[in-house]
Amino acid sequence: MSPRRVCNLVLRAFILFALVYVTSAPVQRLVTVGEQQQVETNNPVVGVHTRLTDEVEEWKIQQTLVMVREMGASWIVEYFPWAYYEPEKGVYDFGHADMVIEHALAQGLKVIARVDYVPDWARPEDTTARYLDEDHYQDYADFIYAFCEHFEGQLDSIIIWNEPNLAFEWGYRMPDPESYVELLKVAYEAAKAADPDIRVLGAGLAPTLAPEGSEWGMDDLLYLERMYQAGAADYMDGLAVHAYGMTASADDPADPQAINFRRTELVHEIMVTYGDGDKPCIITEGGWNDHPRWTKSVSPYLRIQHTIDAYDLAMNEWDWCEAVCLWVFRFPWPQNTYQDYFAFVSTDFIPKPIYTEIQHYAHDEPYDYLENTP
Repeated sequence: MSPRRVCNLVLRAFILFALVYVTSAPVQRLVTVGEQQQVETNNPVVGVHTRLTDEVEEWKIQQTLVMVREMGASWIVEYFPWAYYEPEKGVYDFGHADMVIEHALAQGLKVIARVDYVPDWARPEDTTARYLDEDHYQDYADFIYAFCEHFEGQLDSIIIWNEPNLAFEWGYRMPDPESYVELLKVAYEAAKAADPDIRVLGAGLAPTLAPEGSEWGMDDLLYLERMYQAGAADYMDGLAVHAYGMTASADDPADPQAINFRRTELVHEIMVTYGDGDKPCIITEGGWNDHPRWTKSVSPYLRIQHTIDAYDLAMNEWDWCEAVCLWVFRFPWPQNTYQDYFAFVSTDFIPKPIYTEIQHYAHDEPYDYLENTP
């Protein structure tokens, strides 16, 4: 075979391979932000905690936020892990966060950002990503400054850390309210230096009845009191609150010895006691679960009823509660645990009954499942 013919065969083979490769590659969806949208709702406190942290496909981020708006929610809480965006000290990559916030704002949603999760370089070896010692508080504050500067004017609020009253969230150390206030102080000052208009929220505390001295956590009410005694009021514009209903209804009365939705009232009472009652509470996690076997769950019907009652309660009786962002709108992939039964929408965007009923509630439409119409 002549060299010329060999070259022709090789060229044809290469072209055929290229065609097969191109035609077999997954089709990438073209995503455009689209026109500015507005949320239509009869209850302005309705919100959800989205979980787009690990959602990599832009169309899924957009679709999630479109469905949030269409449900009638005005608010989202989204998690922005520090370690994802500053892999090396002073090296920032906000690409994914830009995508999430751009699409959220295009849907007319108010964004509350939660920031924690420590990068490797800011903690000792053999510690978890929730371990942050005081020697690295300034590193966290530097990131808060960079984050708030980058998103100046785009965020409603920023939450400083998450559930520091639990040993797990404090890097498997004993909870330390006074040390947390030191973290809150440097983060508050950094956030305000970057964006004077951003609201800084104290961390949502895990509702817990842990006895004093427990290695696992500290009672949230005691922790909050000690925060105030350490001077927290000077370093927060409001407080994030976690309000899980467990098996109780939204109407069950607040009780220091019970975990229920109205425990939020006890949190607010502490704020009032320390002269902070004019600042808002924002529920950034909470709600009910309808797993068929979990001991802390309720039926799907009761979950719908309790959820709507909670949104109604906050709007009509709690003028100090600005938003109720319940856990969790959607997971990027199945958790294969009871956590899936907190979701409003499946991973493949199939609305659950709770989604459609809240949509009806927020738009003053007849219910599909509940007996009473809005």
